Amino acid sequence: MAAPSGSGRQPVSSTAAAVGAKIRLRRQQRGMSAAEMARRAGLSKATLSQLEAGKGNPTIDTLDAIAIALRIPIADLLARDADTGPVYRPGTPAEPGEVARELLRRISSGNSLEIWRLRIPPETELTGVPHATGTIEHLLIAAGHVTAGPVDAPQDLGPGDMLAFAGDAPHFYRTGTEAVDITVVFASPIST
Repeated sequence: MAAPSGSGRQPVSSTAAAVGAKIRLRRQQRGMSAAEMARRAGLSKATLSQLEAGKGNPTIDTLDAIAIALRIPIADLLARDADTGPVYRPGTPAEPGEVARELLRRISSGNSLEIWRLRIPPETELTGVPHATGTIEHLLIAAGHVTAGPVDAPQDLGPGDMLAFAGDAPHFYRTGTEAVDITVVFASPIST
Protein backbone atom coordinates (compact mmCIF):
# COMPACT_ATOMS: atom_id res chain seq x y z
CA MET A 1 0.00 0.00 0.00
CA ALA A 2 1.38 3.36 -1.00
CA ALA A 3 2.08 5.94 1.65
CA PRO A 4 0.31 9.30 1.48
CA SER A 5 2.14 11.98 -0.44
CA GLY A 6 3.57 15.01 1.32
CA SER A 7 0.35 16.95 0.68
CA GLY A 8 -1.57 14.47 2.85
CA ARG A 9 -3.63 13.17 -0.09
CA GLN A 10 -3.87 9.49 -0.96
CA PRO A 11 -2.91 8.58 -4.53
CA VAL A 12 -5.84 7.88 -6.82
CA SER A 13 -6.46 4.13 -7.12
CA SER A 14 -7.19 2.53 -10.46
CA THR A 15 -10.43 1.13 -9.01
CA ALA A 16 -11.61 4.54 -7.82
CA ALA A 17 -10.68 6.05 -11.20
CA ALA A 18 -12.57 3.31 -13.08
CA VAL A 19 -15.68 3.65 -10.89
CA GLY A 20 -15.56 7.46 -11.22
CA ALA A 21 -15.25 7.23 -15.00
CA LYS A 22 -18.20 4.81 -15.11
CA ILE A 23 -20.38 7.16 -13.01
CA ARG A 24 -19.52 10.11 -15.26
CA LEU A 25 -20.07 8.08 -18.46
CA ARG A 26 -23.49 6.77 -17.37
CA ARG A 27 -24.58 10.22 -16.17
CA GLN A 28 -23.54 11.83 -19.47
CA GLN A 29 -25.17 9.07 -21.53
CA ARG A 30 -28.43 9.95 -19.80
CA GLY A 31 -27.98 13.67 -20.45
CA MET A 32 -28.05 14.34 -16.71
CA SER A 33 -26.23 17.32 -15.21
CA ALA A 34 -23.96 16.78 -12.22
CA ALA A 35 -26.36 18.86 -10.11
CA GLU A 36 -29.35 16.71 -11.11
CA MET A 37 -27.39 13.49 -10.52
CA ALA A 38 -26.28 14.67 -7.06
CA ARG A 39 -29.87 15.64 -6.19
CA ARG A 40 -31.28 12.27 -7.29
CA ALA A 41 -28.61 10.35 -5.37
CA GLY A 42 -28.85 12.51 -2.25
CA LEU A 43 -25.21 13.64 -2.52
CA SER A 44 -23.55 17.02 -2.55
CA LYS A 45 -22.23 18.22 -5.91
CA ALA A 46 -18.73 18.32 -4.37
CA THR A 47 -18.97 14.65 -3.34
CA LEU A 48 -20.16 13.62 -6.80
CA SER A 49 -17.37 15.66 -8.39
CA GLN A 50 -14.77 13.93 -6.20
CA LEU A 51 -16.19 10.49 -7.04
CA GLU A 52 -16.26 11.19 -10.78
CA ALA A 53 -12.65 12.41 -10.58
CA GLY A 54 -11.68 9.08 -8.99
CA LYS A 55 -10.64 10.78 -5.77
CA GLY A 56 -13.30 9.34 -3.48
CA ASN A 57 -13.76 6.13 -1.58
CA PRO A 58 -17.53 5.60 -1.78
CA THR A 59 -19.42 3.31 0.54
CA ILE A 60 -21.69 0.59 -0.79
CA ASP A 61 -24.65 2.76 0.26
CA THR A 62 -23.32 5.68 -1.81
CA LEU A 63 -22.77 3.46 -4.86
CA ASP A 64 -26.25 2.00 -4.39
CA ALA A 65 -27.79 5.51 -4.30
CA ILE A 66 -25.90 6.44 -7.48
CA ALA A 67 -26.97 3.23 -9.23
CA ILE A 68 -30.61 3.87 -8.31
CA ALA A 69 -30.37 7.45 -9.57
CA LEU A 70 -28.90 6.17 -12.85
CA ARG A 71 -31.41 3.27 -13.00
CA ILE A 72 -28.71 0.64 -13.41
CA PRO A 73 -27.55 -2.31 -11.30
CA ILE A 74 -24.79 -1.43 -8.85
CA ALA A 75 -22.60 -4.04 -10.58
CA ASP A 76 -22.51 -1.80 -13.66
CA LEU A 77 -20.54 0.76 -11.67
CA LEU A 78 -17.97 -1.83 -10.63
CA ALA A 79 -17.57 -3.69 -13.95
CA ARG A 80 -14.52 -2.65 -15.93
CA ASP A 81 -16.03 -2.81 -19.39
CA ALA A 82 -16.24 0.84 -20.31
CA ASP A 83 -13.50 0.55 -22.94
CA THR A 84 -15.17 1.29 -26.27
CA GLY A 85 -12.38 -0.52 -28.05
CA PRO A 86 -11.70 -1.59 -30.48
CA VAL A 87 -11.44 -4.92 -28.65
CA TYR A 88 -10.25 -7.80 -30.83
CA ARG A 89 -10.51 -11.46 -29.82
CA PRO A 90 -9.05 -13.91 -32.33
CA GLY A 91 -10.88 -17.17 -32.88
CA THR A 92 -9.46 -20.11 -30.98
CA PRO A 93 -9.51 -23.78 -31.92
CA ALA A 94 -11.47 -26.26 -29.85
CA GLU A 95 -10.01 -29.58 -28.82
CA PRO A 96 -11.67 -32.46 -30.69
CA GLY A 97 -14.46 -34.02 -28.65
CA GLU A 98 -14.44 -31.30 -25.97
CA VAL A 99 -17.03 -28.63 -25.25
CA ALA A 100 -15.36 -25.22 -25.43
CA ARG A 101 -16.78 -22.15 -23.70
CA GLU A 102 -15.23 -18.70 -23.99
CA LEU A 103 -16.42 -15.38 -22.61
CA LEU A 104 -15.86 -13.01 -25.50
CA ARG A 105 -17.32 -9.83 -24.05
CA ARG A 106 -19.47 -8.87 -21.06
CA ILE A 107 -22.18 -6.33 -21.85
CA SER A 108 -23.47 -4.64 -18.73
CA SER A 109 -27.12 -3.94 -18.16
CA GLY A 110 -28.32 -0.43 -18.75
CA ASN A 111 -28.10 -1.25 -22.46
CA SER A 112 -30.61 -2.12 -25.11
CA LEU A 113 -29.33 -5.13 -27.08
CA GLU A 114 -30.07 -6.02 -30.69
CA ILE A 115 -28.69 -9.16 -32.33
CA TRP A 116 -28.49 -9.20 -36.13
CA ARG A 117 -27.22 -11.61 -38.75
CA LEU A 118 -25.32 -9.83 -41.52
CA ARG A 119 -24.47 -11.64 -44.75
CA ILE A 120 -22.33 -9.77 -47.26
CA PRO A 121 -21.54 -11.07 -50.76
CA PRO A 122 -17.99 -11.26 -52.18
CA GLU A 123 -16.21 -8.11 -53.37
CA THR A 124 -18.53 -5.78 -51.46
CA GLU A 125 -17.83 -2.71 -49.35
CA LEU A 126 -20.55 -1.57 -46.98
CA THR A 127 -20.36 1.73 -45.10
CA GLY A 128 -21.70 1.40 -41.56
CA VAL A 129 -24.14 4.06 -40.48
CA PRO A 130 -23.07 5.60 -37.14
CA HIS A 131 -25.47 4.54 -34.39
CA ALA A 132 -26.70 6.37 -31.28
CA THR A 133 -24.09 7.91 -28.99
CA GLY A 134 -22.51 5.31 -26.72
CA THR A 135 -23.42 2.32 -28.91
CA ILE A 136 -20.88 -0.51 -29.00
CA GLU A 137 -20.99 -2.79 -32.02
CA HIS A 138 -19.81 -6.41 -31.63
CA LEU A 139 -18.98 -8.59 -34.63
CA LEU A 140 -18.62 -12.36 -34.39
CA ILE A 141 -17.53 -13.93 -37.67
CA ALA A 142 -19.34 -17.20 -38.43
CA ALA A 143 -17.99 -17.80 -41.94
CA GLY A 144 -15.78 -16.03 -44.46
CA HIS A 145 -13.25 -13.24 -44.12
CA VAL A 146 -13.89 -9.51 -43.82
CA THR A 147 -12.01 -6.30 -43.10
CA ALA A 148 -14.20 -4.34 -40.72
CA GLY A 149 -14.34 -1.87 -37.87
CA PRO A 150 -13.63 1.81 -37.35
CA VAL A 151 -12.30 3.57 -40.44
CA ASP A 152 -9.16 4.54 -38.54
CA ALA A 153 -8.47 1.06 -37.07
CA PRO A 154 -9.98 -1.74 -39.21
CA GLN A 155 -9.22 -5.41 -38.51
CA ASP A 156 -8.93 -8.41 -40.81
CA LEU A 157 -11.33 -10.98 -39.36
CA GLY A 158 -12.01 -14.65 -40.03
CA PRO A 159 -14.23 -17.41 -38.63
CA GLY A 160 -14.42 -17.30 -34.82
CA ASP A 161 -12.90 -13.82 -34.52
CA MET A 162 -14.71 -11.17 -32.46
CA LEU A 163 -14.35 -7.40 -32.69
CA ALA A 164 -16.06 -4.77 -30.52
CA PHE A 165 -15.83 -1.07 -31.36
CA ALA A 166 -17.61 2.27 -30.94
CA GLY A 167 -20.58 2.03 -33.28
CA ASP A 168 -21.27 5.75 -33.03
CA ALA A 169 -18.16 6.51 -35.13
CA PRO A 170 -17.66 5.93 -38.89
CA HIS A 171 -17.04 2.24 -39.67
CA PHE A 172 -17.17 -0.16 -42.61
CA TYR A 173 -17.19 -3.80 -43.78
CA ARG A 174 -15.26 -5.03 -46.85
CA THR A 175 -15.26 -8.57 -48.21
CA GLY A 176 -12.73 -10.18 -50.52
CA THR A 177 -13.31 -13.15 -52.80
CA GLU A 178 -15.75 -14.92 -50.49
CA ALA A 179 -19.04 -14.08 -48.82
CA VAL A 180 -19.11 -13.48 -45.07
CA ASP A 181 -21.66 -14.38 -42.38
CA ILE A 182 -21.50 -12.20 -39.26
CA THR A 183 -23.48 -12.08 -36.03
CA VAL A 184 -23.74 -8.42 -35.01
CA VAL A 185 -24.74 -7.32 -31.49
CA PHE A 186 -25.53 -3.64 -30.86
CA ALA A 187 -25.37 -2.52 -27.22
CA SER A 188 -26.91 0.94 -26.90
CA PRO A 189 -27.29 2.86 -23.64
CA ILE A 190 -30.87 3.08 -22.43
CA SER A 191 -31.77 6.72 -22.05
CA THR A 192 -34.10 7.78 -19.29
